[in-house]
Amino acid sequence: MEKLKVKFMKYVSLNVMGMIGISCYILADTLFVSKALGTVGLASLNFSIPVFSIIQGIGLMIGIGGATDYSINEQQKISNNTSFTQSLYLGGIMSIVFVLLGGFFAKDLSTLLGADEATLSLTKTYLTTIMLFAPFFICNNILLAFIRNDNNPKLSMIAMLTSSLANIILDYVFMFPFSMGIFGAALATSLSPIISLCILSIHFTQKNQNIHFVKSKILFSKIYHIMTLGLSSLIGELTSAISLITFNLIILRIDGNTGVAAYGIVANVALIATSIFTGISQGIQPLSSEYYGRGDMTLVNRILRYSMTTTIIFAVLIYTIVCIFTNEIVAIFNSEQNMKLMMIASQGMKIYFLGYLFAGINIVSSAFFSSISKAKQGMIISILRSALILIPAVLLLSIFFKMDGIWYSFVITELAVFILNNIFLQDFKLRTSKSM
Repeated sequence: MEKLKVKFMKYVSLNVMGMIGISCYILADTLFVSKALGTVGLASLNFSIPVFSIIQGIGLMIGIGGATDYSINEQQKISNNTSFTQSLYLGGIMSIVFVLLGGFFAKDLSTLLGADEATLSLTKTYLTTIMLFAPFFICNNILLAFIRNDNNPKLSMIAMLTSSLANIILDYVFMFPFSMGIFGAALATSLSPIISLCILSIHFTQKNQNIHFVKSKILFSKIYHIMTLGLSSLIGELTSAISLITFNLIILRIDGNTGVAAYGIVANVALIATSIFTGISQGIQPLSSEYYGRGDMTLVNRILRYSMTTTIIFAVLIYTIVCIFTNEIVAIFNSEQNMKLMMIASQGMKIYFLGYLFAGINIVSSAFFSSISKAKQGMIISILRSALILIPAVLLLSIFFKMDGIWYSFVITELAVFILNNIFLQDFKLRTSKSM
């Protein structure tokens, strides 16, 4: 049992640190854009983030879905490098779609996302750059997941943290000494996965590595299976993308670009919280998939218990820190000392982060179910969070409570999903206790 705890802590801690690093891609952009371009720059960046979330979500879907299939097959002694090869094929196809959209439709997409005359040019520039580099973001997420499952979580963590540090440095260099504006922020973010891929390539030179490309035609049944296993991860990212788009469009009517900028501050700080819970999810995935593949439900249940306990501790800690340091956090991004921006963001942060007392459990549970081939439960949790409850809640509450209604819609959504999620978890525990 102690050995399992040590293994759990190793995988989870490395992935949490790595995911925090990845969240710094956008957080660093937000910080430097706020300093260089003020409220208009912040609003433009906020209109662009949903597309970045979708690109990351596609990469996570393919990477986690493929790596889960790989890990379960490995335990069942089935040839598993087909999973790696098909994941790369799927990643290539999706990359082409994003490159074409970025090259030809960035302006239309910017308008669709809510950019107006003041923010259109900056939004278009950021979107074009990010989408042209989509192949690197997607491939990076695929390799991170497979290398983590090939018993090398440390290298994955090093790659994520190093690329994030490089992003922060390049953000500063491109935006201030070189005065490249929002293009500099987008370019710094886009170069980061390339740095990560260079580090990850070390894995393929090591003797004890098992993953490699195999000659194979596109197997649609395998691709479908990979997408099914990883779909909850994509929907998890779509949660933030859809909510961000919806919130942006409604806030634009209520409080204009200043309101959008305020939400951008809250949403970007929230990315750190989400990354912590995503890190826990990715940390337990190789372990729960391995033990499920063996048929050892006792260890699967222990992993679930450890992950829930860890998630609750982080959720309480995050909310406590946000409540104590709300004004200080907002001030970091408010270089213009805009009092309206400060008021909206500070009020919103205290309400919005209440939702993370429930969101953490929802995020980790969704990934857990997918990691043991129970994609249906994971998908239901993710879809409810991303659209079926959230969008009606924000549309309704914003009518009666304006900005406060927008913040509370997230809290109510996560609470409702949390209640359903607990039913799923209790059912799983009951079924497995009978089989043990």
